[in-house]
Amino acid sequence: MDKTTALATQILAGIGGEGNILRLENCMTRVRVEVSDEQRLDLAALKQLPGVKGYIKQGEQHQFIVGPGAAAKVVDAMRSLLTGAPAVAVAAAGDNIARNKAQAKQKYAAPMSGALKKLADVFIPLIPAFIASGLITGIINLLKRPDIAGELPVNYPNVLGLLAIFGSAVFAIMNILVGVNAARVFGGSQAMGGVMAGILSSPALAQITLFGEALQPGRGGVIAVLLVVALMCWVEKRLRNWLPESIELILNPLITTLVTASLAIVILQPLGGYISDVIAHGANLAIDKGGLLVGAVLSGLFLPLVLSGLHQGLVPIHVELVQAHGSNPLLPILAMAGVGQVGAALAVLMKTRNARLKKVIKGALPVGILGIGEPLIFGVTLPLGKPFIAACLGGAVGGALISYWKVATVITFGISGLPLALTIVSGKVMLYLTGLVITIAAGFIFTWIMGFNDPEE
Repeated sequence: MDKTTALATQILAGIGGEGNILRLENCMTRVRVEVSDEQRLDLAALKQLPGVKGYIKQGEQHQFIVGPGAAAKVVDAMRSLLTGAPAVAVAAAGDNIARNKAQAKQKYAAPMSGALKKLADVFIPLIPAFIASGLITGIINLLKRPDIAGELPVNYPNVLGLLAIFGSAVFAIMNILVGVNAARVFGGSQAMGGVMAGILSSPALAQITLFGEALQPGRGGVIAVLLVVALMCWVEKRLRNWLPESIELILNPLITTLVTASLAIVILQPLGGYISDVIAHGANLAIDKGGLLVGAVLSGLFLPLVLSGLHQGLVPIHVELVQAHGSNPLLPILAMAGVGQVGAALAVLMKTRNARLKKVIKGALPVGILGIGEPLIFGVTLPLGKPFIAACLGGAVGGALISYWKVATVITFGISGLPLALTIVSGKVMLYLTGLVITIAAGFIFTWIMGFNDPEE
């Protein structure tokens, strides 16, 4: 039996067997499970499994951190071990899950975290596209440098032109993608969500004058799209209840489009444009004028925001910054929060005598350096307490420097740590790498000074 199947079997046993599963899914690094009977859960044994690097509970969901790549494989293996009865149980348990979520007290969630999670759900599926776009743009920047690429071949401009198309495509259809995803999250027709975004982005709007002013295609960016699609879903669902079934299929999309699009052009797109301008200019102004202090606060408090779920509200800000200015100064600052965890984990590795903890750290450090910090956060620093605080302080040091140096990236979100260096704007790459090294050192020093209670085996 391979390691993945073995771990999947052990997790299934620890959560009380297949009959105890209400919902099973994964994200980039975690196996996420909701169960029907909490008493059948053996958390002590699950936390000690060799492949489990950390554990956290959010609402009714138990999340076991197994690392990037491994999470999808483990969940696939778990599903292959199910005999078929749980599939019926999962499908039949939909009402129970909804009822449990409505009744559950979000012990660790901050106010509005549920609404912010919906907002994040709109953008999270776009992460692979953002990653590809950012890395391709970074490759273009490298290829444009004669000291790296050497003498330019004859067809070099054509190659760069194609790469530029590959890297910028996601931004050309950004509003459409957001419209489709927003409709899915808000419970409307996805095609209608794309249509609403298409109306707001149509170049033909520039040929139309309303109230003495020419309309602006794409004004308000993703903020306007979110507002309009939310209204569209509300109208669509109301009409679905009001219209007779015999004509609902025909009249609903017609009325929804006419009503929503009219209100969008007259009210919501201008409102979205105003909000977008405030976000983009406000964030840039705060970072530009705030310097060291703003950078330290943003990076130092970012991981506590992650734990509360409030960080999800920052996602549209990242997108707006790139759409408005072509670069994002916020992401490199926040990236230092995860880098501080690397330094803290290194200090714990050198101080601890716990063999299991050492093993967890050695397995989590490489992916932590690559920007995936969950195994280090939830498997090492957060359970130990003081190292988590020390890591946040180290991140604050790095965030202050990155802000002071005005380092920016061309990507919205999705990349962090060392790989983010490939997407940093020209002339700031070495400053970012310098900040990364200093942040690791700061996290290490703070943890070494503050210490921690070394856990027994």
